[in-house]
Amino acid sequence: MSDTATLRVIDIIEGTSVDGPGLRTSIYLAGCDHRCPGCHNPSTWPHDAGRDMPVDELLLYVEEADFNVTLTGGDPIYQAKKLLPFVKYLRENGRTIWLYTGFTIEQLRDMPDAVALFPYLEAIVDGPFIEALRDTTLRFRGSSNQRIITDL
Repeated sequence: MSDTATLRVIDIIEGTSVDGPGLRTSIYLAGCDHRCPGCHNPSTWPHDAGRDMPVDELLLYVEEADFNVTLTGGDPIYQAKKLLPFVKYLRENGRTIWLYTGFTIEQLRDMPDAVALFPYLEAIVDGPFIEALRDTTLRFRGSSNQRIITDL
């Protein structure tokens, strides 16, 4: 890809089946201001958590694992502008991409950097985690207010 951009990455989990259909590479990005009570990843909230990772290095993980990709965190939308060339490259090279965000789709539609990602995403799981609506029977979601949106 030959891009000098970096993303702030907390962790990369290869071969997970809980963050979208099939086996996936889940990339946990730093930064989340939603701070949902009961969040299972509060260590991802600080925007300076994790480490800066060059996009080219991140692509090596994805290509080596050979799975589709899920962007989670934290909230990837805080790095939307930096994510654009990454998701574009992934999609153009046959990967599907799911993105988890605490923003609703209605809020995202008012964010130009987020909207720019839409053509490259297969699905967005939207909405904050609401502890009172926690439902462990839901597939790919933590609380019943969250939606899997595929019509972007």
